[in-house]
Amino acid sequence: MSTLTKIPALSQAEQDTLDAATFRRLLQHLDENQDVQNIDLMILANFCRNCLSKWQVEEAKDQGHDIDLDAARLRVYGMDYAEWKATQPAATPEQIAAYNAKMKGC
Repeated sequence: MSTLTKIPALSQAEQDTLDAATFRRLLQHLDENQDVQNIDLMILANFCRNCLSKWQVEEAKDQGHDIDLDAARLRVYGMDYAEWKATQPAATPEQIAAYNAKMKGC
């Protein structure tokens, strides 16, 4: 039997602040590990930087904000998407095979 730690009661504002700080930390972590390719994230976690960008656009729209995909990508990648993509090596045949195998199971 596992022991669960009780999550402290936070106000919505406190939870939003915590969530925002956690998201900023995730972006910082991704920025500090740019050698991890989007395909690696998709294989391991079933999401990538592009997914985060698209989710931000969707959430912004739901909240009445007009943020386009390029602006969201700039936030997530920390640079222009084309610039980031130009620094990334092509996916290896092994990565592509792993990705395709992962997608078959979805």
